[in-house]
Amino acid sequence: MSLNDPVDPVVAAEPQVERDAELAVEPAPLLAAEGIPSRFACFVTGTDTEIGKTLVSCAILHTLVAGGLRACGMKPVAAGATLRDGELHNEDADQLIACSNVHLPGNITTPYMLRDACAPHIAAARDGVAIEAVPIIAAYAEVLAASDAVVVEGVGGFRVPFSDDFDSAQMAEQFNLPVILVVGLRLGCLNHALLTIEAIVRRDLVLAGWVVNEIDPDMAFADDNVAALAARIPAPMLGRIPYLEHATAAEAAKFIDLAGLPGWPSRRD
Repeated sequence: MSLNDPVDPVVAAEPQVERDAELAVEPAPLLAAEGIPSRFACFVTGTDTEIGKTLVSCAILHTLVAGGLRACGMKPVAAGATLRDGELHNEDADQLIACSNVHLPGNITTPYMLRDACAPHIAAARDGVAIEAVPIIAAYAEVLAASDAVVVEGVGGFRVPFSDDFDSAQMAEQFNLPVILVVGLRLGCLNHALLTIEAIVRRDLVLAGWVVNEIDPDMAFADDNVAALAARIPAPMLGRIPYLEHATAAEAAKFIDLAGLPGWPSRRD
């Protein structure tokens, strides 16, 4: 349209504010310009128990903290706790705390700390506790408010039950966060990984990526199994952690590239 074109009387009659609002269809990048940090959060699940979810979660936290972020790990349900100094402690939850630089009360980062090292629904029943979504989401809101980044670690596999009508998959739905799948590289992992991914996708959750953790140093045809997974998983492989005799978050972080994750923050100087 040029200045010589006729003016539409209807458009001319519109208030200037309304026309300006129509033109402002793209939000201004005000928050980024002011330096207000974006919040990164993810949900880490695995193909089974004891396959490296905590190691990968801690590696992510290590990278976030090294990048200058206020990062906090959260394990909403932990089964297997011992009493120490008058408080219940779980090894996985303690590792997440150690790798975080935002420290909140234990009943916030782990709302359900269960004594027996068994399936959560059994441990909860033995403790006389009902695992419910509301306290978990309320605790997550507190963690998120205090942090720039949050890593939520699941318990067991993706579908492990919490009660007759609530399980880990439903908890992941409540969080609605990008999911990172940890594949413990051992015999049977192909089936476990593909079934887990099927369950994740069916719930309309975003599978942000997957990490291979070599937990069996003697596994035959390891490279062939990784290639089979790469050909079938509709998400990027974020890393492959070799078998580490004394695994640490810092060491594992060297083998994971997280730059492509949704909302991953740029490094701060």
